[in-house]
Amino acid sequence: MQGVGFRPFVYAIAQKHRLDGFVLNDGDGVVIEVEGGTTALDGFACALREQAPPLARVDTVEARRLEPTGETGFQIRASGMAGGTALIPADVATCDDCLRELFDPDDRRYRYPFVNCTQCGPRFTIVTGVPYDRPLTTMAGFPLCADCRLEYEDPGDRRFHAEPIACPVCGPQLSMSIEDAAEALVDGDIVAVKGLGGYHLACDAAREAAVARLRARKLREDKPFALMTNEPALLVELDDEERALLSSRERPIVLVRRRADAAVAPSVAPGTPWLGVMLPYTPLHHLLLAAFGGSLVMTSGNRSDEPIAYEDAEAQKRLGGIADVFLAHDRPIHRRCEDSVMRAAYPIRRSRGYVPGAISLPVAARRPVVAVGAELKSTFCVVRGRQAYLSPHLGDLDSELAHAAFQTDLELYLAMLSIEPEVVAHDLHPDYLSTRLARQLELDEVGVQHHHAHAAACLAEHGETGPALALVFDGTGYGTDGTLWGGELLRCDLSSFERLAHLEPVPLPGGEAAIREPWRVAAACLERAGEPVPWKRWELVRQALKVNAPLSSGMGRLFDAVAAVLGVRESVTYEGQAAIELEQLAGDTAAEPWTWRLGDGTSLVTDCYLALRAGRDRAGIAAAFHETVAAAAAAACAEVAEPITVVLSGGSFQNLRLLGSTRRRLEELGFRVLTHQLVPPNDGGISYGQAAVAASRLF
Repeated sequence: MQGVGFRPFVYAIAQKHRLDGFVLNDGDGVVIEVEGGTTALDGFACALREQAPPLARVDTVEARRLEPTGETGFQIRASGMAGGTALIPADVATCDDCLRELFDPDDRRYRYPFVNCTQCGPRFTIVTGVPYDRPLTTMAGFPLCADCRLEYEDPGDRRFHAEPIACPVCGPQLSMSIEDAAEALVDGDIVAVKGLGGYHLACDAAREAAVARLRARKLREDKPFALMTNEPALLVELDDEERALLSSRERPIVLVRRRADAAVAPSVAPGTPWLGVMLPYTPLHHLLLAAFGGSLVMTSGNRSDEPIAYEDAEAQKRLGGIADVFLAHDRPIHRRCEDSVMRAAYPIRRSRGYVPGAISLPVAARRPVVAVGAELKSTFCVVRGRQAYLSPHLGDLDSELAHAAFQTDLELYLAMLSIEPEVVAHDLHPDYLSTRLARQLELDEVGVQHHHAHAAACLAEHGETGPALALVFDGTGYGTDGTLWGGELLRCDLSSFERLAHLEPVPLPGGEAAIREPWRVAAACLERAGEPVPWKRWELVRQALKVNAPLSSGMGRLFDAVAAVLGVRESVTYEGQAAIELEQLAGDTAAEPWTWRLGDGTSLVTDCYLALRAGRDRAGIAAAFHETVAAAAAAACAEVAEPITVVLSGGSFQNLRLLGSTRRRLEELGFRVLTHQLVPPNDGGISYGQAAVAASRLF
């Protein structure tokens, strides 16, 4: 509850009920002592829960009776340093009150890019310790002026103990003017913009030359860029749920279907009908967009797949070859935190605005746990009791920078939460960097199979322990038999699982190369089926079948192979690209499922190939493929019959057509279906699932 205006709220309701006493923050939360009549005390206690500030989260209220002291008046006392378990609040988008001040010529904070109050502004990214007070933030180096001091110390002011409080006289300053930065953008330059949790790279979203140049410098071939705009309705088609998500206080990037007439350069999101859009969420963003007068590409400040740059010297070094201009400031960022990415149906990346908010576990961990997640879309999770604290998105653990970021951020989390872990949960894959990091911690280990972690994450976020059936479809995950799994039907609870059905393993010619070049998987399937292979390169590549062709039952590889067979994508530049474009090809095309039983992926690839040779429409084949997989998955659950709860998890269920069709078919069969609402279905949710399994096994 710290940093959300709770103490002035307590002060106000104590005054209203004419109670005496005090309120203070300590490392464990908020301590309140009130003295008065029974009726007044009851009214006060009721108001604590029912009238709390919008940003407050009241998990528990513990009360005990004390002997009256005869103290008069009610005070807000200085914070104590005991404990260390209070939750640091997430960063919050600029509120309407501060926004009005920002553009009010008569306000002393007019056009000041760091305006904030107790209901908005930086929190998590500037905190250096608990309790959450100004001396333990990166604002400690900015002494308050007399005017800000009056606001900060006035319980009736909305900036009472707003720790990042500042004004042009005493607060942080920009490295260049907003007008000069906007002019650079108008001229087609790339501008590095320092945000809340790191740097962005910005350019004119409508200018193809600028976007293409950013793509080339960032070494990001095809993966879409995010956009920041004041007028999303000019770019995308929004329903009520998407509009609410876009304008929520978390201000995530939201994936929404683009308008046909959107003024967006082709290179922003090549080959996709979806745009990732977000509204401005800091005063600096609001000022920059207003000065520029249009929409901006606003992508992470890094080269492709590296962690976001957040320290000034680091940003100059890493982004100096990408950005033409730096719009920075002198308020330090203590923790990196990338933008969150959401769809109305599920989260894709849970980060800024949501972390470090705790997600409850259905089973309390009896010992402190840290779960280290997977290799891709890395996150970690720290557990105390029933509370699981998921880290921001850290990127892929395949570089020295990412490895260092993981270790640094984990140390910061443990310090923030005052936790000394005793148990580490990790993936079974022995070569994951996260597994190696787990073993370096020298704690008691809990190994968790990759797809069990996916299923457990979905169960746990719904507050359930199982048993349940789980359809877990993704690219690859290390199985208990040493092969690569990924097209699984499990029966599981939080502690254990049983593998009931799965895709037939197919070889990946060249190992990792087959993931980058899906045509290799398609060729291997066609050859196994005795069909001619249309790729001339196959004669050379097929030799890899003898020396480097690990077996994989991954659903992602099946989607890749069909995408290659249909001529959608033979090679990829980012994870899931072939499957994403196959879904786009299928679109809303009506199709009936073919006869197929979950298992033999080779036959389904062959069926698609033969349908194409027979002259069938590519979109119709892609649609039939989706419906066939969904129907076979539902039929496999029906064959098992029990339990009647089915979990859908794994990165392949980010495919909206597959997700929707599978869910509908299961529900028609009488099953109760659980899907992800709080953590991503992709590997970004693995650490939470590992934490849930570890807590259950330790119980």
